[in-house]
Amino acid sequence: MRSLDALFASNRAWARSMTASDPTFFERLAALQAPQYLWIGCSDSRVPANQIVGLVPGELFVQRNVANLAVHTDLNFLSVLQFAVDVLGVRHAIVCGHYGCGGVGAAARGDRLGLIDNWLRHVQDVCEKHATALAAIGDERKRIDRLCELNVIEQAWNVSQTTVVLDAWKRGQDLTVHAWIYDIGDGLLRDLDVSIARPDEAAVRYAAALRALGAKP
Repeated sequence: MRSLDALFASNRAWARSMTASDPTFFERLAALQAPQYLWIGCSDSRVPANQIVGLVPGELFVQRNVANLAVHTDLNFLSVLQFAVDVLGVRHAIVCGHYGCGGVGAAARGDRLGLIDNWLRHVQDVCEKHATALAAIGDERKRIDRLCELNVIEQAWNVSQTTVVLDAWKRGQDLTVHAWIYDIGDGLLRDLDVSIARPDEAAVRYAAALRALGAKP
């Protein structure tokens, strides 16, 4: 099937509904992009960033990848972060993972999936770092969910240590890094209590968040 007519029909219906509720919505959207939030999330199709926080197009700048990783050598992630911080001037960078993440689960089990195994090696690093805390959890599902939480905290730490964020703080820019997790089972977000707004508080908040989950920095 070459044609995806149903998607085009849905698009037209959506555009009509947006215009009906706000006749100038697309005119304003075309004129300016000024989001206050950067969302660094997972590619999972069940975690639609704008929808779960109730924001319309133009209000959330989004970067997604498998297992919501913030890798210091990933030029895609770094480019999005730099544009969001330096050009758009976002005030919040949110790393959001989710329970039941397939990428995190595959990394925890050591599944071999192909090329993506190299990407998920970053999650395995998190797993190995917190092996003692994870080993204390007998139930596999709960253990993987805890790894999902720990992974989000580690990625938020990574964001806070990028040159982009450190330079922004150095020049006095208002920017806070957050760590959240989403529960697909009930549609609710949970704050993992990593809100870093200055370089001098990064290590303290990072360590406290890990200890709250029974892990060590």
